Amino acid sequence: MKKTLVSVLTTALAVGVASTTFAASNPFSDVPADHWSYDAVTQLAQDGVINGYGDGTFRGDKNITRYEMAQMIAKAMAKSDVSAKDKALIDKLAAEFSDELNNLGVRVANLEKHADMVKWEGLAEYTYTTQKVQDGDNVKNYELVFRLEPTAEVNEHWNVHARLDGVYKLNTDTLDNGMTLKRAWAEGQYGDFNVKLGKLPNSINLLSITDDPYSGIEMSYGKDFKATATYGRINGADLVGDRYVKYTTRNGWGNGNLFDGYSPYYGVGLQYAPEEGKFSGGVAWQRIDLKDVTVLGAKLGNIINDTALNIWSVNAKYNFTDKVSFKAEYARGTQSKKFWRRNEDLDQNSAYSLQLNYGGAKKEEAGSWGAYIAYRNLGQTAAPWSTYNDGLMSGQKGWEIGGDYTFAQNIVGYLKYAWGKDIDPAWDGSGKDTARKFFGRVHFFF
Repeated sequence: MKKTLVSVLTTALAVGVASTTFAASNPFSDVPADHWSYDAVTQLAQDGVINGYGDGTFRGDKNITRYEMAQMIAKAMAKSDVSAKDKALIDKLAAEFSDELNNLGVRVANLEKHADMVKWEGLAEYTYTTQKVQDGDNVKNYELVFRLEPTAEVNEHWNVHARLDGVYKLNTDTLDNGMTLKRAWAEGQYGDFNVKLGKLPNSINLLSITDDPYSGIEMSYGKDFKATATYGRINGADLVGDRYVKYTTRNGWGNGNLFDGYSPYYGVGLQYAPEEGKFSGGVAWQRIDLKDVTVLGAKLGNIINDTALNIWSVNAKYNFTDKVSFKAEYARGTQSKKFWRRNEDLDQNSAYSLQLNYGGAKKEEAGSWGAYIAYRNLGQTAAPWSTYNDGLMSGQKGWEIGGDYTFAQNIVGYLKYAWGKDIDPAWDGSGKDTARKFFGRVHFFF
């Protein structure tokens, strides 16, 4: 533990200072070897609050002084994107080394704060998929995404976030709509209360609805137990059109591009997720009113009754070890049967996912990897816009295996293969209801 602390602190300093030599077993000349600050700073390093040199390493060949410790704390105090637990550790360290911080003055802290006020992150993403469709041959897609995700500090409580995506379709050599603002929201944090306003990602029940954005407000309160409420508008045309093209063509409605309109969206959830603990889980309810979505210019509400989609869901996860975990999710939808499926005896009102995980790739750690195996049944009503659509799609059920691997720092690859069948079999009597998909992706983070 102490050796790790020495390595962390000696490389986390933003500016160089003259170093004073102390005994290697106790780099703080007047801090007992069993002082709590050893564990505190090591935890901050593990959480990414304190960083190493540019190559991601920590070089432990120098001793440190209390003055150097204060510089490190000043830099950590300037960061705004830290968890409540890490913030408490930073505050405790600041109180312990208050004299050294006072000697440094506010100039250093203000300088670091200014440097972190606007932070740019992003990635380049290459994706390849090949998918067997219900009544056709394999369809291949090649896609390149360039993404920017800036975060700007407004004051001690508020930040502004955004996401810009540029999508290039490599198989057709076309740029898809140029650089598009996908998300933009303001976020306020007051203790355990958080509020988000704008075009923001969904965070409730991703089994049923992806983290694709909706326009509105999200409020949450709590730490280990967190209650979340959302309200806004979601792109109902995407939700209906993109997922139902193969169902609506049989009814003469054409393709997904003929749908248009946004839908009111509501959601509430209660999630138990302690920072330390083996078990987590939660419950949620979401509602999407599709009555104002149009099909060929006519409102869906005037064509089909009962267009309000209500989804109830539960989830649970158990960590057997620090590498092995199991997650189960279930959702139940209450949509009109005749709209969401062709045959009354086919149950697409239920969705569930059972997934066993091992490890996981960490972008900062070359050679880290993970793998999983899952069985999913993504009933169309209960999972109309599932986050799992990179593998099995909504309206399909079957098995999925996958994994990820960090080739080098900030370069991560992902592979998955899904096989199963459509819940609604082929309507032409051909028996072509097989669902297969291969998905490959590489992320270059920056």
